[in-house]
Amino acid sequence: MNSEKSLLKNPRIKIIEAIAFLYGEEILEDEQIKKVAELRELLEERIKTMESEIQGLRALLDFINELLIEKSFKKAEEIAKPPQVIEPRPPVTAVKEEARIIPLKTDSGVLMANFYVEDNQVRIVPEPNAKFNVNTPPFDAFLIEKILGKMQERDKELVSQGRLVPEKAFSYEIKKDNDILQEIIIRNLTPQREREIRSATRWTLEKMLEKKGQPGIQ
Repeated sequence: MNSEKSLLKNPRIKIIEAIAFLYGEEILEDEQIKKVAELRELLEERIKTMESEIQGLRALLDFINELLIEKSFKKAEEIAKPPQVIEPRPPVTAVKEEARIIPLKTDSGVLMANFYVEDNQVRIVPEPNAKFNVNTPPFDAFLIEKILGKMQERDKELVSQGRLVPEKAFSYEIKKDNDILQEIIIRNLTPQREREIRSATRWTLEKMLEKKGQPGIQ
């Protein structure tokens, strides 16, 4: 009675047991074959998946190899390429400013000297027949001490303060022959100082002519 109730509760298990009892070990071998067959299917699917992954990896490896070959070839070309020789450019020569000649005349139009301006340098050349004596006032007291000397002192102070290089400092040179003025050379002159010196030189030379009592030469 109890066995019948057990059979009714789980008839599938009992049927399998009954079949296994009737056919003995053959049924067990069939189950094993089934399991092995299922395992083979799993392995085949896994192999297909791995083969697909391997193909993708091989394609990636081929791409990397091609990239490395290309880069290595370019690098070899760069190494083998002879160094480029850069021809030195000819030095750029500064274009000199064309000299300007400014005549210095008295109020009456008498020519006293010529004011030559070229780049940042000025040459003051008296009219040859004027014969300006450097000892005649106000040449030394005004033009030299008050104008040119003061400009030179200011630039020397800037040089000592480190605000101006010595090569750019204002300087002047007086050329004379037996106290007769031959030429005044002024270097590193700014446009503002040029106008100031031109005006001061004209006034000085005119006063020197007055003291000599000579009207000068046209």
